[in-house]
Amino acid sequence: MTMQHTAVGVILCTGAVLAVVALHFLTQHFAGSPAASGTPRKTSSRSRRRSGGARSRRRRAALALARTGLALAERAAPGLGARAAVRMLMTLPRAVPGRRPAALPDGDRQRVNLPGPAPSSIVTEAWGEGPAVYLLHGWGGDRTSWRRFVGPLTRAGFRAVTLDAPGHGDSGPGAYGPGRTSLPEMITALRAAAGHHGPAHAVVAHSMGGLAAAVACLDGLPAARLVLIAPMPDVPSAIHAFAEAAGAGERIRARMPRALERLVRVPLSHFDAVQRSAEEETLPAALVIHDGGDRRVPFGLGARLAAAWPCARLHVTRGLGHHRILHDERVIAASVNFLMAGAGC
Repeated sequence: MTMQHTAVGVILCTGAVLAVVALHFLTQHFAGSPAASGTPRKTSSRSRRRSGGARSRRRRAALALARTGLALAERAAPGLGARAAVRMLMTLPRAVPGRRPAALPDGDRQRVNLPGPAPSSIVTEAWGEGPAVYLLHGWGGDRTSWRRFVGPLTRAGFRAVTLDAPGHGDSGPGAYGPGRTSLPEMITALRAAAGHHGPAHAVVAHSMGGLAAAVACLDGLPAARLVLIAPMPDVPSAIHAFAEAAGAGERIRARMPRALERLVRVPLSHFDAVQRSAEEETLPAALVIHDGGDRRVPFGLGARLAAAWPCARLHVTRGLGHHRILHDERVIAASVNFLMAGAGC
């Protein structure tokens, strides 16, 4: 081997290590959600502008570093790059100040134990009396995402039960440690909440929580109705969105599904809500609500799930994006009206 070849090898191997470091750094600053992961602290508008600008600069720097590392790992060690990328994919975004949740009296807050060899638990909060409606947030959100839904649901005669998935909000960490979780853990959390508080009349879920709710029902969670807001339809779509944002190359992308399967120990096909629902005839009636301009989960993904689900209707919004949709009065009213409807689609 020539000195030149040795130097190239050293550079590429260094790039693979840089990819791991970059991805770890990026998990802290990149995949953030506009919604706060907890109750935002009070800040002045000037402080929010300053902190927002600093976050934006860190985010850009982290993304540039990760893209460089991924590009080098793509050539030198795509397997290592894929494993590091999957770890980032499972890392929750850092909480950032956001919209204050609607004022609401505290509900009945309880801690619910999760099944499994290691002790872990989630926090639930419930309001009202009547048939239970479970509300599951998206990736990086928490139960305060649903504060605007609680009043309309309880006035309609439902018991609104919100929950923090593992690693989110006030819940404890899951099997992957603090700051990380997985889709299977979100599904387990929903089933545990329903087992603790009673059978679900319906589930309302957002984004990745929508996929978790859909798979839970496909796996047998009893529910009469589903409201899926900006739902992710399958895991490959989530991987694709992440890889596009992070600039992962084709060799890393191709290895990410298998790396994720090894980590969660479940075939990704199990979480394909489109394919699985198309093969079923009896599933809960579903309302899929999606904004035509959603940049985080493109509208076509939710439309594809609505088309495959045997008893679903698609409600299209405009100008609400991926997060504001949860605060829109028309979306909330459409959701509650759908839950109040009788049997059938």
